[in-house]
Amino acid sequence: MEKPIVLIVGGVDEEFYEILKPYAELKEILSEKLTEEIKNADILVVRGDVKVTREIIDQAPRLRFIARAGSGLDNIDIVHAEQKGIKVINAPDAPVDSVAELTIGLIISLARKIPSLDRHVKSGGWRGTWTTGVELKGKVLGIIGLGRIGVRVAVMAKTFGMQIIAYDPYIPKTKAEQIGVELVDDLSKLLKMSDFVSIHVPLTDETRNMIKSEELSLMKRGAYLVNTSRGAVVDEKALYIALSSRWLGGAALDVFTEEPPSNSPLLKLDNVILTPHIGGSTLEAQRKIAITIAGEILSFIRENWTELYTE
Repeated sequence: MEKPIVLIVGGVDEEFYEILKPYAELKEILSEKLTEEIKNADILVVRGDVKVTREIIDQAPRLRFIARAGSGLDNIDIVHAEQKGIKVINAPDAPVDSVAELTIGLIISLARKIPSLDRHVKSGGWRGTWTTGVELKGKVLGIIGLGRIGVRVAVMAKTFGMQIIAYDPYIPKTKAEQIGVELVDDLSKLLKMSDFVSIHVPLTDETRNMIKSEELSLMKRGAYLVNTSRGAVVDEKALYIALSSRWLGGAALDVFTEEPPSNSPLLKLDNVILTPHIGGSTLEAQRKIAITIAGEILSFIRENWTELYTE
């Protein structure tokens, strides 16, 4: 029996190959080759920057399984895939610690102006009135989305003495209480109360542009916004106005509506920290992702290509 063909776009940790190479033909390609190669694939593995559209799925008569090497699924037309009998999975738990740690790092960087001060010293500057930052202790951190990553951020932020509030209409208050978080029933309330706001929601029709001019105007003057979820959750034009007018003290973004954000006016501002969608880009997270999706694929092969699998 022929081995299933696993098409890998963007690369995964070596652990993935070690687990699957006895049971599948593993073929790594560049994203621009996807439409050409997809017609022969049984299983597809992609990262977040690869769009698996309806058109691509329709060009893949053999495709039966799509694995997203990461936590989100907004780059895959899940509805159309499932209508065609294609199973879609991801690895939502694997990057939790890495994304949460980046979030905390960005919060600290905003509070102490670390990137600006680094550039200032390297250009020959030294201390001045503008170099004074703020402590995290006693500040209110508002978390939008109390899922896996939001919970981890809350637990970590509490060690700095921050007061944590959260908005998530899908989470029971008992869950929030278990980790010492006050759950508020209205987003506007969270925005008005918070010194720092951190976003941890998936991109859906409901969350797209959920932070617009109106929401930003509700935030405290001088407050900070951090987004390590999905770029399109925040209206970037409105954010630019809030930052350039100094209504907000600063923002830190790991994600953007368009990636990379080559034409974004945010690139010109000195009170915004921008990172290249690296939330899950740690050695540990990538290994966890590889093991998770390889295990799912191996189970699928075991069920559907039984002759290839031996104990």
